[in-house]
Amino acid sequence: MYPGLIKGDIMIVQSHILSKALDAAMSSGADFADIFLEDTYSSQLSILNSRPEQAIVGQLYGAGIRLFFGHEIIYVTTNDLSETGLVKAALRAAQSRDGGAGKKTLPLLQVSFDSVHTYGEKPWEMNRDRKFQWLNSIDQHARARSSSVTQVEAGLNEKFQKIQIANSRGLMAYDERAYSRLRMQTFVDNNGLKESSSEDEGHMGTSEIYDQIQLKELAEKAVDCAMMLTTADYAPAGEMPVVIDNGFGGVIFHEASGHGLETTSIAKEASVFCGKLGQKIAHESVTAIDDGTIENGWGSLNIDDEGNKTQKTVLIENGVLKSYIVDEMGSRQTGHEITGSGRRQSYKYAPASRMRNTYIAAGNDSFEEMIRDVDYGLYAKKMGGGSVNPGTGDFNFQVGEAYIIRNGRIEEPVKGACLIGRGIDTLGKITKVSKDLKLARGMCGSVSGSIPAAVGQPQILVSSLMVGGRAK
Repeated sequence: MYPGLIKGDIMIVQSHILSKALDAAMSSGADFADIFLEDTYSSQLSILNSRPEQAIVGQLYGAGIRLFFGHEIIYVTTNDLSETGLVKAALRAAQSRDGGAGKKTLPLLQVSFDSVHTYGEKPWEMNRDRKFQWLNSIDQHARARSSSVTQVEAGLNEKFQKIQIANSRGLMAYDERAYSRLRMQTFVDNNGLKESSSEDEGHMGTSEIYDQIQLKELAEKAVDCAMMLTTADYAPAGEMPVVIDNGFGGVIFHEASGHGLETTSIAKEASVFCGKLGQKIAHESVTAIDDGTIENGWGSLNIDDEGNKTQKTVLIENGVLKSYIVDEMGSRQTGHEITGSGRRQSYKYAPASRMRNTYIAAGNDSFEEMIRDVDYGLYAKKMGGGSVNPGTGDFNFQVGEAYIIRNGRIEEPVKGACLIGRGIDTLGKITKVSKDLKLARGMCGSVSGSIPAAVGQPQILVSSLMVGGRAK
């Protein structure tokens, strides 16, 4: 049984203790102080070839105390959540910088909100053997699909996080977040030609994942893609029109544009989007949104890790830049309004401006029209990993599944393709956006650690994009 540090909606650390710690934090003249307390249960289960491979279960708890002296941040952490421990850590942070006379904090008042997220059984409440049986069925479905399957890996990651936040402006907030994610990879050998393909599903939630995911369909999809790759020719190289599929195709916007819209980059003037608010930066068909309010969305929040209520933020509207992604310090540095986007991996990290559910909104075009408009190009059905320079937006992304478009028709599959470009240039070359919006899960890494963030888009047509492949 997992008791945790937090009982119901009340943490062992009571408001009068948090007030004392905040007073200590403000004792040397800080402008602002906050405390982030966390109690997190995590579980990682995996199988390899129908046998349990690992079961890692852990608990993370502690507190991070942050002080602002103008644009300077002092941040300390502690695992001692007693009154003595919190006050001691707060004084250590305060005494590292002399900002003058101490300032009193305001009385703490609990922030109220209506959560749109619902959870089923908690991760520790469900029998682990049942979870392994569930994972094993993926292996069985994959092998039933093809005798060429040589290996199947599958894993289930679960996380249940309880947080409490208090700050010197009198805010106190409590929340619970739960995340469940299934991942699988299938390896095949087709007459000596070896390939692999992976799939994943998940959501902000708990045991509902076992009913929501169609394991047979997921396993067969991975096997079919891997088998297709064993017979596919290599992709051609050159500049050409590219149709990028919905869902995880949105990873390009996330990486090549989204990070450049965070005040983490804007405040340092390390982004191509600096000073462009109100200007046209994309084709008029492009509207982009960062939304923390989607019910049980992978990147959703009731409140961010600074205690601010989350919101739906329109970043780009009809090609015009409307907003940045703004946290507490980012607002202080740039003057832009907070968007409820302060996020962190755990109490071990100070929060920073981060994306939530970030996507290109649905347009008015059809996928069929896009394909018909291309005489010769590439259909990137499934995106893979890649790299990006956040300052310039230059990107290079692998394509896990791709097809040649010829005379307005999707033709033969190809492998080894990658997409190369610059985010702000690519935004201007998106000429069609379909109505079929879909989101996908990802883990986003940045200065405040790795966090759940959803990416997404409808299918889009990029009129010209450099495709890396094999020269004929």
